[in-house]
Amino acid sequence: MKMILQPEEIDRIIEMAWEDRTPFDAIQYQFGLAEADVKALMKKELKFSSYRLWRERVENCQTKHTKKRVEGIDRFKCNLQRTITNNKISKR
Repeated sequence: MKMILQPEEIDRIIEMAWEDRTPFDAIQYQFGLAEADVKALMKKELKFSSYRLWRERVENCQTKHTKKRVEGIDRFKCNLQRTITNNKISKR
């Protein structure tokens, strides 16, 4: 990973990576990180046990990978979620 990320960006990437409905494509779109980069970031930032749980969850999650998603889901977020523009709006 060659980018220098701010702590707020790292927190948001981790949050998005844990969300079942947020595909890796959304993280790449917003932050420019490929799936392998996200996995490396998670491994670096999480405790090993948390990282292992996350990897297991990702492997079994149909919605994390766009190619595995059910046809007809073409959005990155719930349509009820507030609009996020370039990750400027916090959910908190």
